[in-house]
Amino acid sequence: MKKTIVRIISLMLVFCMVFPMVASAAVGNEVTRVSVTINGDTATARGFCWYTDEKAGTDLQVAPVGTDLTKAEVITGISYPSMEKYVHKAEAENLTSDTKYQYRVGDSEAGVWSEIGYFTTSSKTDDEANFIVIADVQASNEENFRKAAVVMQKAVETMPNYEFAVNLGDFVNDCTNEEWDSYFRNFAFSNMNTTLIPVAGNHEGNLQWFKFNNMFNIGEAEGSAVITGCYYSFDWGDAHFAVLNSNDMYPMSASQINWLKNDMNASDAQWKIVLTHRALYSAGKNINKPDTIIMRNLLLPVIDELGIDVVFAGHDHMYFRTETVKGEKVQETQTITEVWNGESTTFALNPDGTTHILPSTAGTKRYSVNEDAIPPILESAALARDTKEGGVFATVSLDSEHFVYKAYMVNDETQEKTLIDSYAIKKTEKVPANETFVELPTDINEETAEQHINTFVTEIFKMIISYFKLLFSII
Repeated sequence: MKKTIVRIISLMLVFCMVFPMVASAAVGNEVTRVSVTINGDTATARGFCWYTDEKAGTDLQVAPVGTDLTKAEVITGISYPSMEKYVHKAEAENLTSDTKYQYRVGDSEAGVWSEIGYFTTSSKTDDEANFIVIADVQASNEENFRKAAVVMQKAVETMPNYEFAVNLGDFVNDCTNEEWDSYFRNFAFSNMNTTLIPVAGNHEGNLQWFKFNNMFNIGEAEGSAVITGCYYSFDWGDAHFAVLNSNDMYPMSASQINWLKNDMNASDAQWKIVLTHRALYSAGKNINKPDTIIMRNLLLPVIDELGIDVVFAGHDHMYFRTETVKGEKVQETQTITEVWNGESTTFALNPDGTTHILPSTAGTKRYSVNEDAIPPILESAALARDTKEGGVFATVSLDSEHFVYKAYMVNDETQEKTLIDSYAIKKTEKVPANETFVELPTDINEETAEQHINTFVTEIFKMIISYFKLLFSII
């Protein structure tokens, strides 16, 4: 009897010693920083990324809503060290279009899984798209991440049927583990329940090598460098989106510009939209800087050549929207007022040019209007203002003829939202793909040092000329 009691006590002691170790291992392998991003066809594929503190399995389960997720096939991805943690990436393919899916990521062997998340694949036949746009959360403490998350929550309440969310970069300020943990913790309600379209900002790209690419699982353009971010494209509804890496500067590589030309010329989508971090048009403090002037000289002619309808950008933390511009000049545009989705809406009718939009910041760091912005910035503005009272989000709804944009500011104190801007376009003619376009080389590894130097010298010279023009305009 005594031996039995001793054995039981011994087993209990062993259990008490082992259980904390097991619990500690489970906590160490907690799944964090979960996101779903574009990685292939938006109708049939997604990329998943997540982190653990310790080395762990890299498993993914995806299943249509209404089915048993625990019985879904286990997809095994890859994992490697990143930022003193472990990043995990996996892809789901052969999904069904226009379908809401549930998923979880983690370690199937250890039985450690994330919470269940959701996303919806795009339709192969529907020409509509509904999405949210924010920029420059760029927080450095929990309180400011929480305030920015309130702006995103208001966006979701405003557009509950949104299909994806665009973040125009500068997710964090110093790119530390603490900041990324705060960002993902506060934005989990959105990042885990939709498809995220991340754009590389300078705060996670410049001098933060590979950190952006290690934070998201994106199908970057073939032959591109991912050291400072990445560029990629996708279709949703009747729109084609090109996501640029504006950290690829001083100046932007010929490979990325060639890729943009190839990508847009091959598309027959009605709407051609560019997403970038650094803005080509803004009235913030950065618009007069040499890197911005170089980028404008290099990219604006390409934007005009490709017939881009809208460019969304961040970087300067104020609100700015241009009139329709082409060749750096405002274009005359007719308007028409119609009832669309039950609301009287005034549309710019078949505009010949591009609208550049900077939807301020969802965060708390905000800029004033730069009254000394280089010409023709202020002359091109439909609206230029600060948003010191609160963070901003934007919504976009489009179909094969209509593009409807709205921007809202969320008051810091009351958390009430106010419509601060709206703009709409109607296009009555379909623009086909450019069948005569000859593809340009896009492999970054094939660019020679001489090409880089020649382009750099040329763009520096153009930038100096721009500064002389600015000087004479002031005098």
